[in-house]
Amino acid sequence: MPNSSATTFPAHSAPEGGLLSKERIIAKPGFNRWLVPPAALAIHLCIGMAYGFSVFWLPLSMAVGIDHPVACAADMGFFQRIFSASCDWRVSELGWMYTLFFVLLGCSAAIWGGWLERAGPRKAGVVSALCWCGGLLISALGVHLHQIWMLWIGSGVIGGIGLGLGYISPVSTLIKWFPDRRGMATGMAIMGFGGGALIGSPLADMLMRHFATPTSVGVKETFLVMAAVYFVFMMAGAFGYRVPPTGWKPKGWTPPPAKDNAMITRGHVHVKKVWGIPQFWLVWGVLCLNVSAGIGVIGMASPMLQEMFGGRLIGVDAGFRDLDASQLAAIAAIAAGFTGLLSLFNIGGRFFWASLSDKLGRKLTYTIFFVLGFVLYAAAPTLGTAGAIALFVAAFCVILSMYGGGFATVPAYLADLFGTQMVGAIHGRLLTAWAVAGIFGPVVVGYMREYQLGLGMPPSQVYNTTMYILAGMLVLGLICNLLVRPVNPKHFMTDAELAREKQLAHEKVDESGASLIPQEEMDRIGNGGNPLLVAFAWAAVGIPLAWGMWVTLQKALVLFT
Repeated sequence: MPNSSATTFPAHSAPEGGLLSKERIIAKPGFNRWLVPPAALAIHLCIGMAYGFSVFWLPLSMAVGIDHPVACAADMGFFQRIFSASCDWRVSELGWMYTLFFVLLGCSAAIWGGWLERAGPRKAGVVSALCWCGGLLISALGVHLHQIWMLWIGSGVIGGIGLGLGYISPVSTLIKWFPDRRGMATGMAIMGFGGGALIGSPLADMLMRHFATPTSVGVKETFLVMAAVYFVFMMAGAFGYRVPPTGWKPKGWTPPPAKDNAMITRGHVHVKKVWGIPQFWLVWGVLCLNVSAGIGVIGMASPMLQEMFGGRLIGVDAGFRDLDASQLAAIAAIAAGFTGLLSLFNIGGRFFWASLSDKLGRKLTYTIFFVLGFVLYAAAPTLGTAGAIALFVAAFCVILSMYGGGFATVPAYLADLFGTQMVGAIHGRLLTAWAVAGIFGPVVVGYMREYQLGLGMPPSQVYNTTMYILAGMLVLGLICNLLVRPVNPKHFMTDAELAREKQLAHEKVDESGASLIPQEEMDRIGNGGNPLLVAFAWAAVGIPLAWGMWVTLQKALVLFT
């Protein structure tokens, strides 16, 4: 870097800062941009285990009794229960960890998204690893001492903060590395978050079986092992991050003229301004409504299939309440396969739909989500009444693919509307929609089910009204999406403001915001490096993901046997 940079930016006089500094991770000639997606996947596959934490609920609900739960005294108060070490926890109490995960994810992403843009993805990735894995260690101590509040604080709060920082850490970086394929790039990384449970759930089950003894259900030891494994992978991912120099673009690629796609802006909006821009709130509504509909189904997928079809799942003409124990066990296995299949489509949809959005545009892609989703949700009760199991399963596989696709497409949607300079921070604020949806969606599905069962409605019909409500939510989402227009240029940063923001983000620029790196160096960044290193990086994340998919697919095959 020219010596003049030292006089231009006295605070950044050193060519490289500390090990975690953003200056240190600016890519140099010979770096291959295809090393960044596996770095992001390494982090997302670990924090994605948040989706699979329910695998711990039943063992933890018998942590004292081992073979059966030891109930607390009926007159024991709430605070006595959470500090008691003599009776077992309820599954509903453990489930608060799941709520904390996604509430804290959204809140932490919103609060620290701006810091991430300036500190860089490596520092954010390291903090995410410390929080997520440290939370697991605190939870292990909580299991050892049998204090549920330690699990809530450890994995729920501290781990939830790690989720938020880890989730948004690669977004801005990937969009800048792949301006030619924004949707595909973010789809690859966010696919990992959906895939984390596919690896983590069977791994946790294997570890708990291995560590289980007559005096332990094996959860404490499993938390310790998973914390260690996840820490290695997440730190490798964090140190694998690189950011492109200011002004870099893939060699030979030219941005399309603005008139070709008015929805893709050439300006950049500061994160502090997005709260007052209508397009932000419209996209917020788009994400919230799409996620609310999908997450409600994910949480109730297994009981929904069993109660709607009952004995028809195994060729018996009987309702759910008329089945004996062996028949209930048989349909439970089929429902587990259904849940696994939904997970696969959730993951595949993240990559498929996000990549397709590069061709169709983000607005049209979301329009497809809402229109097709409305048709499928509205048709679900009819399919259930008709006993069309295959069509019902297919409909919800498509629905879950669009649920995942919505997560993966929204970062590129934001980059199109608000520019790339602070898209990670803006995405962080948008994830408050996920926090709201994480509460709203399950409440709609769960409470409507309980309400209708309380009215004496047959289990096969308790989801009908719910499906129509979810279909109505998608109509509202469609309206929000159709109202999205290009952002008014008055909201964009001026050239001077953009240059200042680049300085604060430790980019190698002059006072006007222009890059200090010669073009000949730029041309040697992006596609070079050792191809064996690229292959190794992809194998390190691809092999565990393929294993998780295979295990899940084996369970899903129960549906077709």
